[in-house]
Amino acid sequence: MGNDMMEAYLYEMNTLLESLDEMVLGAEELKTFSQDDVNEIFRTMHTIKGSSAMMEFDNLMTVAHRIEDLFFIIRDKSMDVVPEGLRPELFDLIFKAIDFFKTEVEKLENGEALTENIDSILANINSFSNKIQGKEAPEEEAAPEEAQSQEENAAGDFGSADFPFGIQVFFDEGSGMENLRAFMLATSVKEVCEEEGQFDYVPGDVGANSDSAAFVVEKGFVLRFLTSELRERALAVVKDAGSVADYQLFDYEEPAPAPAAPAAPAPAAAPAPAAPAATAPAAAPVPAAPAAQAGKQQQNHSKESLISVNLSKLDELNAVVGEIVITESMVTASPDLKGLKLDNFTAATRQLRSLTDQLQDVSMSLRMVSVSATFQKMRRIVRDMSKKLGKEVNLVLEGENTEIDKTIVDGIGDPLMHIVRNSMDHGIEERVEDRVSAGKDPVGRIVLSARQTGGEVIIEVIDDGQGADDEAILNKAIRQGLAAPGVDYSHKDILNFLLMPGFSTNTEVTEYSGRGVGMDVVKSNVEAVGGMVSISSEKGFGMTTTLKIPLTMAIMDGMEVSVGESVFTVPINNIRQILKVTSQDVIHDATKGEMIEVMDNFYSIVRAKEFYQMDSGIDEFDDGILLWVESGENSFCLFVDELIGQQKVVVKPLPDYVNDYGIKNYGVTGCTILGNGDISIILDVASIYTASHSAGM
Repeated sequence: MGNDMMEAYLYEMNTLLESLDEMVLGAEELKTFSQDDVNEIFRTMHTIKGSSAMMEFDNLMTVAHRIEDLFFIIRDKSMDVVPEGLRPELFDLIFKAIDFFKTEVEKLENGEALTENIDSILANINSFSNKIQGKEAPEEEAAPEEAQSQEENAAGDFGSADFPFGIQVFFDEGSGMENLRAFMLATSVKEVCEEEGQFDYVPGDVGANSDSAAFVVEKGFVLRFLTSELRERALAVVKDAGSVADYQLFDYEEPAPAPAAPAAPAPAAAPAPAAPAATAPAAAPVPAAPAAQAGKQQQNHSKESLISVNLSKLDELNAVVGEIVITESMVTASPDLKGLKLDNFTAATRQLRSLTDQLQDVSMSLRMVSVSATFQKMRRIVRDMSKKLGKEVNLVLEGENTEIDKTIVDGIGDPLMHIVRNSMDHGIEERVEDRVSAGKDPVGRIVLSARQTGGEVIIEVIDDGQGADDEAILNKAIRQGLAAPGVDYSHKDILNFLLMPGFSTNTEVTEYSGRGVGMDVVKSNVEAVGGMVSISSEKGFGMTTTLKIPLTMAIMDGMEVSVGESVFTVPINNIRQILKVTSQDVIHDATKGEMIEVMDNFYSIVRAKEFYQMDSGIDEFDDGILLWVESGENSFCLFVDELIGQQKVVVKPLPDYVNDYGIKNYGVTGCTILGNGDISIILDVASIYTASHSAGM
């Protein structure tokens, strides 16, 4: 089985399941499936069934087939066939099936063995199917007669006086190689029959003739036995056999004048829900196939302009574009060209710069995806936890069309899931009475929002729960050895304990928390993609967790500045203004700190030379440059020697052994290669602010 086929299968499955999950969530809110929803589920399961059969994942194919059969009934009879009292059970059933498929896909992605026993989920589907079929009042009385007539057809077509006790077996639709499946079943049955000549089967040449597969598909595979006891033994084998969609028993009777057999549809067992699709090709696939085909044609029409590309190829493209950007800088900034007046060359390099900018923008846009899919997954988490915890909560999504780099979106999925679970588990109050007495809506509210600001995206998870209890957090931090007793910690310091390793406010292990995975993991995961996490909360008024993450980590606009012999790069998105000031403009505060007034506000000054303890560099404000920079809510002025100029830079990560020294805490986020081949350190404005102000610079 080729990797390409497996990748295509996994991509299709993930896409279908995400879409299905979202659609079922929306339908559950309306407490019913529309006819379009029913058709969509039917088509989706038809697709999953076919794809899984092609990949020979029999259990996935079987589950999809059973749900397809269930929705064939609903599609044929409309949602009226499902009473309102049974609809919550239907939604739970579909969610369990989606979870089953997701789990199996995850196993395939991790190279693990697939689930072998699917009896439980099949029993649930069959049970529900029987319930809704039992509600069909007009046909309820006729059902036993219909089953009896089908049984009579089987007896009439395949009954034998020599072997009067029969079983007619139908395999899963689309399972393939039905003749071999039938032969293997016959071989298994032979093992439970003690002597030769105690049974036979029709068609008798299934082991040697592939043409017999068509007969088995249309009329089933028939096993006939000498005694009813032998049939009972064989029945146990049939029940355990893989890919068996349905079976029925029949006994031989002397033929009597009866309506001609061709008038009846292909035999099918009444009780099992699989019968319409598995046993009546003329009844089920004929109406189903055109609808499924129409759905495929519609999908092809709407997606014909899309193409799926492996992410590694986009990574490779970005790497090449990055090298082009660096090489272009090396050519245009070559020291060999200094002092030369080259008008044509200058015009050509200007055009080259424009084209490389366009190329970079296009290559970056290829990796940008909306956070919508990640946000929608949170709806499912809130829905499941609401049921299990007995809390009624509304999830509000805002800005879900905001786009971020694909790698970063993947990196924030787990952190967001953990934050939302925290809000559900011990953010929203346990008792509705507590909310009402606090003047809140009885229904809890969690807001998940995303918005783009310059070169970063702000994602917030806001709940209106009980908020953080400073005293409880501090006591827990002291017990964990994270805080010193007797120290007067600020509210902000206490909230920061929540982000420390090993900290958890839960006093007991639940399904959702208390398993050693705390907010520190969220923090490290977000920082791994170049972001930062902050928490704000007020007791009784909920909590807000904010993630600030970069749009991309590959290429950015930077301002190159010099300090002594070194060159630093400051992200353009962090620069608000460039200032030329004199020593008289600088204000000294009581702690000998330096400040500057800009637009009626005072901002502290951080000297890059002193911050990095460099030997060379300018000390006088009259000779240098101030960069007014900001990150989030923090603003300050960075004093450097001079500006070199704006440049597109390719962000290169620092080696792990350098990161081990914690330099990220001192304003260093990465590096880039300059046009002349030198390395420039990329500064992290937020980290400089934190380090300099905590040190009192």
